[in-house]
Amino acid sequence: LKSGIDILVGTPGRIKDHLQNSKLELSNVKHVVLDEVDHMLDMGFAEQVEEILGSSYKKGSENNPQTLLFSATCPRWVYDVAKKYMRDEYEQIDLIGKKTQRTATTVEHLAIQCRSNQRAGVLGDIIQVYSGSRGRTIVFCETKKEANELAMNASLKQDAQSLHGDIPQKQREITLKGFRNGVFEVLIATNVAARGLDIPEVDLVIQCSPPK
Repeated sequence: LKSGIDILVGTPGRIKDHLQNSKLELSNVKHVVLDEVDHMLDMGFAEQVEEILGSSYKKGSENNPQTLLFSATCPRWVYDVAKKYMRDEYEQIDLIGKKTQRTATTVEHLAIQCRSNQRAGVLGDIIQVYSGSRGRTIVFCETKKEANELAMNASLKQDAQSLHGDIPQKQREITLKGFRNGVFEVLIATNVAARGLDIPEVDLVIQCSPPK
C-alpha cells in the first residue's frame, strides 16, 4: 500500500480500517466494483460501503468513478440503493432474463423427506448411491453444531470433515486443500463454504434442510 497499487480488493471492514488509519487514499479511484451487491448493500454493510465511497463520489460530478455492481440476485431495493452511485444512464445486464430454469440443466434435483433423527443414516445411504466410493460430496447444514455432529456420525461411512466459522482460517485452507485433492470425500459445511469455492468434480451437493 505504501508504494502505491493499481487494484485494491478488500472487505468493507478492512478497507475502512485502513482509511481511518490514513493508510489509504481513495479520492482518485477510477473504477469501483461491488461484488455480491445484495449483501454489500444489506443492513450490515450499507453504512460501511457508503462511508468508504464517500471520499470517491461527489454529488453530480462528471468525474465520479465508473461503478460496476455484480449479484446473483437483484431485488428491487438493490437498484434503488445502487442509484446513489450509478449515473442516470446506467445499464442493467441480466444474464438470466425470463428463463424459468435458473440452474444448470445438467443437474438433477431431488427432495427427500425424512425425520431429523434418521438424517445421518439417510445421508450416508444417499452419498453411497449417488456419489459412489470415490466421488466428492458437499453437505450444507444450518449450524456449526450440526456440521460437527454429522462429520463425527458413524452413519457416514465415508471420510468426512467439517468446515464452518469457528474453524481457524489456516485449518479451513488445509481442509479445503484436502477435499480438493481427494484426501477425503465428504465436506460438511455451513454457508461459510457456499460462496467463492472452486472445487472441480463435485458429484453431489446436499442441503440438510431447505435453504432459507
